[in-house]
Amino acid sequence: MTAQIFSRPVSRTRLYEEVEHILLSNIIRGELPAGSKLPTERLLANNLNVNRSTIREALGKLESLDLVEIRHGDGAYVKDYLESGSLELIREMIHLDKPNREGIIRALLEFRTITAPEMAYLAANNRTAEHISQLEEVNREDNALTIVEKDVLVHHIIALASGNILYVVLLNFFNKFMDEYGFLYFEDSQNQVQSLKFHKDICAAIKAGNAAKSRRIMRRIMEYSQDAVIRTMPGLAVQGGI
Repeated sequence: MTAQIFSRPVSRTRLYEEVEHILLSNIIRGELPAGSKLPTERLLANNLNVNRSTIREALGKLESLDLVEIRHGDGAYVKDYLESGSLELIREMIHLDKPNREGIIRALLEFRTITAPEMAYLAANNRTAEHISQLEEVNREDNALTIVEKDVLVHHIIALASGNILYVVLLNFFNKFMDEYGFLYFEDSQNQVQSLKFHKDICAAIKAGNAAKSRRIMRRIMEYSQDAVIRTMPGLAVQGGI
C-alpha cells in the first residue's frame, strides 16, 4: 500500500503544502488509517522526490492540525481526525480532490443553514441601537459597497448583535471559505436580487425586535443560497472548477 500511496513525485511549487495534501488526502480516505505509522522521512522524501526538510514542514503542518503525532526517536503516527480534527482541518480539506471538496462545501452549507437562523433570532433579541444603525448604513442604496461586501457586513453585524462570540468566530471561518467560493452564488443576477431583498427584510425584522420573523427570514435565504450553490456544483465539476 505504501508504494501505491507515495509513488508519484510532486510538482515543484509550494512543495510542503503539496506533500501535506497528499498525506491529508490519504488520511481522509482511510488509506492511512488511525494508529498507523507513516514511512520514514527518508522514504517519503525519496518517493515524493523532495528533500527531508520539505517532509518535516509537511508533517509539522499535519501535527498542528492534530492529524499526526510525532514521537521523537520513533516516527509519526496517524491520529483519528474524527476525534481530533478542528475547523482548520475543514479549510484544508477544501483544497483536496474534487469529491472531497464537494462534500465539504455541502457540509458547510448545511451547517450554516442550521446555525444562522438561531444567530438571527438572538440578534433580534439582543441588538443595540448601534447594531441597528450599522445595519441601516449598510443597506443604504447610495453607499459604495459591492453586494458581496454588503452581504459580509450584514451577517457580521448580525453575528455581533447575537451576543454570542462563537457565531462571530464561525462566521469569520465561513467568510474565508466564501472568499474562494462566493462566486458560486453571487455571479448569478437572480441570486443578487434575493440577497438584496434579504438584507432589507432582515434589517427591518431585527430593528423591530421580531426574533421569530428574523429566524424565518434567515432560514429562507440560507435554504435558497444552499440550493443555488449546490445546483452550480455539477457544472463547475465538469469545467474542472471544483
